[in-house]
Amino acid sequence: MVTKFFRIALLISTIAGHAQSSADTTQKKHFQAKAPKTRPFGAEAFKSSKITTIRWLGMAGFLVNSRGTTFMIDPLLEGYDMPLLMKFPSTPKEVPNVDAIFETHSDNDHYSVETFKDLSEVTKEFHSTVYVDSLMKNEGLHSFGHGIGDTFHFGNVQVKLTPADHAWQNAYPGASKRFFKPEDACGFWFDTPDGSIWTPGDSRLMPEQLHLPAPDVILLFYSEDSVWHSGLEGSAKIINAYPKANVLLSHWGFVDAPDFAPFNGDPERLKKLAVNPQRIHVLAPGEPYVIKPRKKN
Repeated sequence: MVTKFFRIALLISTIAGHAQSSADTTQKKHFQAKAPKTRPFGAEAFKSSKITTIRWLGMAGFLVNSRGTTFMIDPLLEGYDMPLLMKFPSTPKEVPNVDAIFETHSDNDHYSVETFKDLSEVTKEFHSTVYVDSLMKNEGLHSFGHGIGDTFHFGNVQVKLTPADHAWQNAYPGASKRFFKPEDACGFWFDTPDGSIWTPGDSRLMPEQLHLPAPDVILLFYSEDSVWHSGLEGSAKIINAYPKANVLLSHWGFVDAPDFAPFNGDPERLKKLAVNPQRIHVLAPGEPYVIKPRKKN
């Protein structure tokens, strides 16, 4: 429900000044960059391996298999309430096991209650902020809440919560009865045996996001909306602060919403602003990306 309010509020702000009369039925949709065709995968993506592989799940979600330790970030694999441009690369029924699922915030394009409940029987643990943990506990999930800056381990991976600015509900009366705090949303930093992975999460650009240790891979929730996301220029600042990091994009080219900025981003526009643009990898949903192991000193 809260995401519906979000869509309405941001849609108004996005098209203000450009709306035509309701009687005008000739208005064409804006251009929307579309992700490559989905590449489905099955149980093979979850098997033990000697490498770290990342797959975009569509929407904002990712699957990581780091030498047999498997985890998902913001998986949404079913039941979304807007039309989609393509199919998800996997379904909850096709997931054999997950060591952990990580949730950046409570919007339903990231925290899919239906997906999480259907994955609960094959998932060892769920992690998020303290607030989102309370929502997951209400659904009976085996979840844990953490503060920004907290670190912990699971399997062969170390995790740290990084800050995010996405309390959009406070700006729109009626969107929520609750006042949202800065610590209710987060990003995640993962140290794996083959390299570090950072996702800033849904967030407006924050100065502290530009002064972290250099990650090996950035999982960027890429939206050219700059009201409550990093936007085109903010996204460029984030990836250019870490010019050697490889960049995998999500949150773009999957929802059929050409007139709604939060789900739109054109990778080609981002590449034009990027230092070393060849490091931006435009994956198809389900396509594997392998992290090159760190060089030994």
